[in-house]
Amino acid sequence: MMRGFGFLDHPGPLAFAHRGGAAEGHENTMPAFARAVELGYTYLETDAHATADGVLVAFHDHTLDRVTDRRGRISALPYREVRRARIAGREEIPLIEDLLGTWPDVRFNIDVKESPAILPLARAIRRTRAYDRVCLTSFSDVRLAQARRAIGREVCSSLGPRGIAALRAASVGNGYGRLLARLAQAGVPCAQVPVGLFGLRFITRPLVRTAHAIGMQVHVWTVNDPVVMERLLDLGVDGVMTDNITGLREVLKSRGQWHLDGDRPGR
Repeated sequence: MMRGFGFLDHPGPLAFAHRGGAAEGHENTMPAFARAVELGYTYLETDAHATADGVLVAFHDHTLDRVTDRRGRISALPYREVRRARIAGREEIPLIEDLLGTWPDVRFNIDVKESPAILPLARAIRRTRAYDRVCLTSFSDVRLAQARRAIGREVCSSLGPRGIAALRAASVGNGYGRLLARLAQAGVPCAQVPVGLFGLRFITRPLVRTAHAIGMQVHVWTVNDPVVMERLLDLGVDGVMTDNITGLREVLKSRGQWHLDGDRPGR
């Protein structure tokens, strides 16, 4: 079994507000994150990009074009330009460090989108001492490894694409004992995987069982249909990421699985 990480020290299943709950507000904005926290979410998911001058922002796309009133690639623009952009014409793009500082009791799942974001992210985590409140993920194994090294001490992270492919291979065939041993020895405590990929159902009971056998949690993204949430929870997944934060809360409440840090009143 892998050693514990503070990020995962919470009664499951973990409920993640994906981009703050994109279905119920403007994604990756302070009001969206605030609404999720008010609903009782203690896990928020966001994305990290760095501007040309190294300022770390919480934003999903590589460019401003889709959701703001400005255009351009974030990594090619100075922060003085990016800060003028307004999501849906109204909301500023938040800084990762501001998110970590505004909600010191909340945990953040951070997708490292590009290599220039790595060093600013490491600095933000060190300044806020958020080592136990973050989990790193990326679509690049190289970026994940670089981010872990840059932070300088152990933090929670998910499997990268190669590790996820290996986990799935081990779950559908025999003769992967050595591969599973390597995954376990890597010390990565969770696999964050899509419901399906390329038209194939990705999350299966054997995959969940295989991950659990080596002490690894399975978190699924991005699930907005309550019926699908129920099916995945029945399979034993350990976390669900959703844009539909009201829907996931209601599903977990109906199952007696909606847990709050410290049993905060009024929720």
